[in-house]
Amino acid sequence: MRLTAFTDVSLRLVMRLAVAGEGELLTTRTAAGMLAVPYTHMAKAVARLSDMGLVETRRGRHGGLRLTEEGRRASVGTIVRELEGGGDLAGCEDAPPCPLRSACRLRGALRDAREAFHSSLDAVTVESLVAPPSRDVLTLLRPE
Repeated sequence: MRLTAFTDVSLRLVMRLAVAGEGELLTTRTAAGMLAVPYTHMAKAVARLSDMGLVETRRGRHGGLRLTEEGRRASVGTIVRELEGGGDLAGCEDAPPCPLRSACRLRGALRDAREAFHSSLDAVTVESLVAPPSRDVLTLLRPE
């Protein structure tokens, strides 16, 4: 299964924020530069992660982004489920609808495979993702 670019950007941001130093607040623009993604994509990821309660945002001169305690403890499976949504992996409902819908077993098999994928990520926390050597690389990231 392949994650959307949005989920990829969001997970990279959460990982970078997880290794931020005490009092280090990254701006959305700085985070975008560090992770080599367009500012607009990063801004959408920040907004969604903030809505989920994983990232705290502060406006103003001394503002920036900070990972919440909930974000630090969150499982990657939970984050991916929320960001990816639960839509069908196959185009069963696309126009025109698939003529095999009423007897097809593919839809259920793909749904089960997606759940197995998510379940395998449930044991992985954000904190475990940033253990060394990942932590070392993440802390060295600088804006482009």
